[in-house]
Amino acid sequence: MTPTSPSATRKTAVVTGASSGIGAATARALARDGYDVVVGARRTDRIDALASEIDGRAMYLDVTDPASVERFVGTLDRVDLLVNNAGGAKGLAPIAEANLDDWRWMWETNVVGTLRVTKALLPALIASGDGLIVTITSIAALDVYDNGAGYTAAKHAQGVLHRTLRGELLGQPVRLTEICPGMVETEFSLVRFDGDAERADQVYADLTPLTADDVADVIAFTASRPPHVNLDQIVLKPRDQADAHRNVRTRRNR
Repeated sequence: MTPTSPSATRKTAVVTGASSGIGAATARALARDGYDVVVGARRTDRIDALASEIDGRAMYLDVTDPASVERFVGTLDRVDLLVNNAGGAKGLAPIAEANLDDWRWMWETNVVGTLRVTKALLPALIASGDGLIVTITSIAALDVYDNGAGYTAAKHAQGVLHRTLRGELLGQPVRLTEICPGMVETEFSLVRFDGDAERADQVYADLTPLTADDVADVIAFTASRPPHVNLDQIVLKPRDQADAHRNVRTRRNR
């Protein structure tokens, strides 16, 4: 791990699920903007390397484990920005063939994990005087698609958690932004398909998806807004995707 003391004058950003993809890209973008970035994930070899690269701090974090979240939060003296990025999908089965273990994993990771970390860091975010919570949901938090009920249900719940908190924190010095990306080429599909790289690659074949850096740029922009400006919800999709059902490939196959 990289135990570095943050500067008293630098804002501190916490990024969960930072071992790859959107999380890692966001950590780099925020570090470039001057944040002291604390990255958390289960793959410590990756976050240790990332922390060294961005002059940040890294610590093991499993958002599904209350003790892990407690240990992680206990190392933080200051938090100005929380990026709830940890999450993911498992499987692509119709409801009639649903794998309940996959459903439990998605709910525990996307919904309860976001709740654990956010609840634990709320006092520090309020105490900062200008806190910001960015939660990465998905267009799956706004729509449904065949065979995706486990993931869309979890993302809808994660989105409702975030949106409810927006009202509950009125009058407190904390802003909340929900980022709803469409297709982003990361390890997302590799996790969904249990490491089947060929199947994962097919998700993005014949179209140009977003990149992790595209999403990270939007998060960095959000964090750069003045304290009185709240970007409630941002939906971003590649040009080749209209919604959760339609993209250039599905259109060609009609």
